[in-house]
Amino acid sequence: MERRLAAILAVDVVGYSRLMGANEVATLKALSEIRIGLIEGNISAAGGRIVKLMGDGILAEFASVVSALESALEIQQEMEQRNVDIPEDRQIRFRMGVNIGDVLFEDGDVFGDGVNIAARIEALARPGCVAVSGVVRDQVGNRLKVTFEAAGEQLLKNIEGAVPVFHVHSKAADKQPSISDAASRPSIAVLPFANMSGDPEQEYFADGITEDLITDLSKLSGLFVVSRNSSFVYKDRPSNMQEVARNLGVRNLLEGSVRKAGNRVRITAQLIDGVTGGHLWADRYDRDISDIFTLQDEITKTIVDQLQVRLLEAETTSTAPTGNAEAYTLYLKGRQFFQMRTRKYLGEARILFLEALQHDPDYARAYVGLAECEARLNDWFGTKYAPEDIIAMARRAIDLNPNLAEGYAGLGLALHISGENDAAVAAYRKALSLDPLCYNAHHNFARYCRGQLDPERSAYHFIRALEIRPDDYRSPLLLIADLEDLGRVEERERYLEMGIKRADEAMRLNPGYRDPLELSACVLAGLGRFEEARARLDLADAMDPEGRTTNGYNIACTLALLGETERALSWLEEIYPDLGHVQRDWTRNDPDFTSLRDHPRFKKMLSTPGKEEVLPANW
Repeated sequence: MERRLAAILAVDVVGYSRLMGANEVATLKALSEIRIGLIEGNISAAGGRIVKLMGDGILAEFASVVSALESALEIQQEMEQRNVDIPEDRQIRFRMGVNIGDVLFEDGDVFGDGVNIAARIEALARPGCVAVSGVVRDQVGNRLKVTFEAAGEQLLKNIEGAVPVFHVHSKAADKQPSISDAASRPSIAVLPFANMSGDPEQEYFADGITEDLITDLSKLSGLFVVSRNSSFVYKDRPSNMQEVARNLGVRNLLEGSVRKAGNRVRITAQLIDGVTGGHLWADRYDRDISDIFTLQDEITKTIVDQLQVRLLEAETTSTAPTGNAEAYTLYLKGRQFFQMRTRKYLGEARILFLEALQHDPDYARAYVGLAECEARLNDWFGTKYAPEDIIAMARRAIDLNPNLAEGYAGLGLALHISGENDAAVAAYRKALSLDPLCYNAHHNFARYCRGQLDPERSAYHFIRALEIRPDDYRSPLLLIADLEDLGRVEERERYLEMGIKRADEAMRLNPGYRDPLELSACVLAGLGRFEEARARLDLADAMDPEGRTTNGYNIACTLALLGETERALSWLEEIYPDLGHVQRDWTRNDPDFTSLRDHPRFKKMLSTPGKEEVLPANW
């Protein structure tokens, strides 16, 4: 064991758990590239060395404290440049802490208060910035072009006595322009509000309240808001608030509960400081259900006031999607059913969206939900809702709310399924310009690009979709074919593992839901993992022997890949007449059916006309 005086640099990834939960494959790849291409070389050039690598952090030691701080600032500045063209939710940012003191070295590891203080100070640093101890400030003095902003005397865990802490800023205005901007921007995660109604069927209502608060706060440019799906990782999970804030990379948390009984609703809400764990604000609201939107506005305005969020002139905290509480409740329930994707649930979602529109004929989101339901039912299950009516519904939503990204995403889907490809692409791009985190736009655009045999663009949008919704199993599984085409084999294996894991979790949450099994079986069969594919298909058959909860397409694909030609053809002959034209066109070229391409039954099936009946519009 060796003891000596050393400067220690502690580095930690901001929101590591959030980044990994959204896309562990891309996060690990990016961190490896940053470590090899930036951090290791920078530290070495400054006379330092990395002594410990953790999944989300680094410890390095330097003989000179000036070199340690200079290295930290240069890395942060380089990271800011790297992040310029990366979506905000995928940006990797570091907190850094620098201290100097006695350090123990043994078997390649480091110990002692000198190390512990650096690690504790790092936790106090702002995202993208560097914090230092008072002794570092004293020793650096004016030898670097920096200023030290006092953060006060801090009581650090397991450290005796208070430690003076300082935030470091570069004096060169052109070197660090965005770090101070990012540091001054408040950040928050809205955790899933608990359903206290005593009725699991009311879960959709509590989730809807949470999601709308996230949506409303996300529209404010002066506030960084963690996405819905990163926050929902903590649903029904008792957690330490300080740990949650650190994992998500935010300073503040909003949590609460919802109790709905008849026409009354009670909402409690607490705003929590993620560093101290203390309550900044708490309140309880007992209201009539018709006041739900006013109540949401009050909570949003309170958060803006408490966090001192600067609003631009055009920004407002009042964004009620409808003035009718019953329409809102029906819409939330319909959206819950829509996510299940089966014929039964799509049909039930459609009815709920129609009922919502009866209560509020100007409810833009309900028009989007209705348009997407009918488009999916047409394409997957052979219903014959008039394409022009579906497009008109999506356009009606946009007329009512021209800034509704999901409206353009729905329009893109409707146009694509109607064969208006150029207009569909324009609609998807408009949706993403309005909201780069619009899941439906990325997922639907990816499927379009896949159909156009454009694996590069398809892969990009599938990856963005799976990052936005960490419960999305379809995107990583559908991505596998694109990565195969692009020769990205190592990534393919990692995303396959992610997709299987997510599909299994979807099965656990929704027993009897066979789509995750069918899709994962198809993908595994395509990669030659026949035994696993067959086991999953057998499990799906045991749940639903008739296979009627899905359209059966992936069953046919899996059987064809397994070499069960007659069974695959029998499935295809049954489902092909009911497919929409996009699905029919894909069937003609689907590589899963290569073994069937020259079979007389397959050729005859392709000549089978689709159903001509057109269902009337109901809106």
